[in-house]
Amino acid sequence: MQRQILKNRNKIALISGILIAIAFLSKWTMGNMHIFEWALIIASILGAAPIAIQAYQALRVKVVSIDVLVTIAVFGAFLIGNFEESAIVTFLFLFGAYLEQRTLNKTRSAIKELTEMAPETALKLMENGEFEEVDVDEVDVGDVLLVKTGAKVPVDGTVLSGEGSVNEASITGESIPVAKEKGSNVYAGTILDNGTIQIVADRVGEDTTFGKIIELVEEAQDSKSEAERFIDRFAKYYTPAVLVLSFIVWLISRNVELAITILVLGCPGALVIGVPVSNVAGIGNGARHGVLLKGSEVIGDFSRLNTMVFDKTGTLTMGNPSVAETEYYGDNIEEALGYLASIERESDHPLAKAVLEKIGETTFSPVENTEVIKGEGIVAAVNGHRVAVGNVALMEREQVELDEKARADIARFEKNGNSLVLTAVDGQLKILMGVSDQIRPGVKEDLQRLKKLGVRNLIMLSGDNQGTVDAVSRALGLTEAHGNMLPEDKAAYIKKLIEEEGRIVAFVGDGVNDSPSLASAHIGIAMGSGTDVAIETSDVVLMNSDFGRLPHALGLAKATARNMKQNIFIAVGVVLVLLTSLIFSDWMNMSIGMLVHEGSILAVILNGMRLLRYRLPRRYA
Repeated sequence: MQRQILKNRNKIALISGILIAIAFLSKWTMGNMHIFEWALIIASILGAAPIAIQAYQALRVKVVSIDVLVTIAVFGAFLIGNFEESAIVTFLFLFGAYLEQRTLNKTRSAIKELTEMAPETALKLMENGEFEEVDVDEVDVGDVLLVKTGAKVPVDGTVLSGEGSVNEASITGESIPVAKEKGSNVYAGTILDNGTIQIVADRVGEDTTFGKIIELVEEAQDSKSEAERFIDRFAKYYTPAVLVLSFIVWLISRNVELAITILVLGCPGALVIGVPVSNVAGIGNGARHGVLLKGSEVIGDFSRLNTMVFDKTGTLTMGNPSVAETEYYGDNIEEALGYLASIERESDHPLAKAVLEKIGETTFSPVENTEVIKGEGIVAAVNGHRVAVGNVALMEREQVELDEKARADIARFEKNGNSLVLTAVDGQLKILMGVSDQIRPGVKEDLQRLKKLGVRNLIMLSGDNQGTVDAVSRALGLTEAHGNMLPEDKAAYIKKLIEEEGRIVAFVGDGVNDSPSLASAHIGIAMGSGTDVAIETSDVVLMNSDFGRLPHALGLAKATARNMKQNIFIAVGVVLVLLTSLIFSDWMNMSIGMLVHEGSILAVILNGMRLLRYRLPRRYA
């Protein structure tokens, strides 16, 4: 019975509204007070039923909710024969709840749209060589799938054959088609605008980029910030306080109607809902624009940050370095190049690919006893020779002698902004390579936008040599830049900024080695195409590694924090105005109070919904 009443409360609100209209029409047109009273009595009883049930359910778990206050107020009005007030209050409360739910559903539209975009079926290559349509849950890693024009890509995968243009708006927020060919990566939930491609599944189900987006946004929208937790605690004690105040007023004045009116006017509805609706709308906007904000707690810290620290490779730079300069020393260089290629072939370091491309075709040898020296390089045995590949620190560790020419070359390479790859065979320097990485297009302009948004300190920390770091820093106009830093050095530096200098710090990175720094900062920001560890450790994810999303993310966080404060001001202000009007004026009554109360709830919801349309203002462009 209770479930049926709650399920049909919108219909009950409609019937109650019709009965109230009939009551007043009969009074004004026919002067029939009998119909007037009975219509209001029935409307009061009908309207009070779902509110009383919700109040009962709240009291069962020892919570004095808004429904409890309204139920007591309506019951009191009914007892003193004020049927007009009791009917109107119940109708306004139910109608307000209906409008509140409708507008709240709109603020959650971003996650709903994401869920609806999730692919449901896939064309899978079967054992008979034919492609058959199967449920997407039946696709496993390694399966070959066919994607036709206009179809959704069902999983994260790699193109095996064919060409086409893919709309990646569901991942990046950008609707401009991206060309795909053999070897290109594609993502679940994106749409093949034209062409036909075959892909091999790399990630399926919840492990896909799209699946993680939905999961992260759902978790973020369900999480609560410190402000929300405070308001929940406040409402928990505030609501009983209103009940006590009403009782005290009745004891002093013996005015039941005044006491009941205080119950209605003191309802903290707008206060309770104002902060969550701002956070939900802000997170929804971010999801639409390729920015994942992992919870409302993140928004508070993010909006106040004054220092942003960046990793270099893959964050400020493209992460696709190439060898720009080379120097050789001594004899047997071809042999040394083969040893170098053999070691780099087994490495996943960003510089390894560049070195291999530079060497080209060569003779590979077995690599044994590989030892990775964190932050310095690799030492291994190749064809019975001890080969060291890494930076100057590794050469010093291996006691490799660097003569004047080598040191001059190293200084020149660093001055030109190169990362250094030195190769020594049996303690003798053989090869020096200078590898350079291109700065991401538009990064300098994005950094200027961050400054306009209030980020006073832009700092780069890198494991690269200081010369390269300084060259990138000069080009981008950074506040500080520090090179030759190990992962633990970066984390320690961030800890120092926070604990000793009192700064609110965000760290932006993309690699496994960035995870300690992402975790140490107030806000960890991961590039979306970075490692899973970095993305899991972070608080904010920039999908598709689009650095240009960062100013939007920061501007959105600031707008959301402002919106939250506005909603608190509206909610508290309305309650104060209503109570003041009740004490110092004659026009305030229970019906008007409930109307204004429900209006304040709608006001904070509509104010929060403005965030769904947020875009970075032109003054920051």
